[in-house]
Amino acid sequence: MEINALGPLADELLDKASQAHSGRSGKTVYGGHGSSLGQTLIALTAGTTLSDHENPGEATVLVVRGHVRLTVQDRAWDGVPYDVLPVPDAIHGLEAVEDSVILLTVARQI
Repeated sequence: MEINALGPLADELLDKASQAHSGRSGKTVYGGHGSSLGQTLIALTAGTTLSDHENPGEATVLVVRGHVRLTVQDRAWDGVPYDVLPVPDAIHGLEAVEDSVILLTVARQI
């Protein structure tokens, strides 16, 4: 069993995100393709968005650092450290209000 220390990994990913043209960086910490459960740590620099997209399955966003905004059409929910945001079963987007790290958990139907 591999244990992932999210603090140091968050630091590393924020550093990579700050150097990336896209303003983001991520790493799968559990599961992956072919798994019913996946967890990905994602770092986003302030102002970076994950543009509107569909749900790959039931999902939550745990804010590890920073401040993010989850959007669905004309509605928005803000999250700060230790908030868990359920991802609605609708086309949605995510914006980093400030430099942020989230843990995206997805339960996929396979």
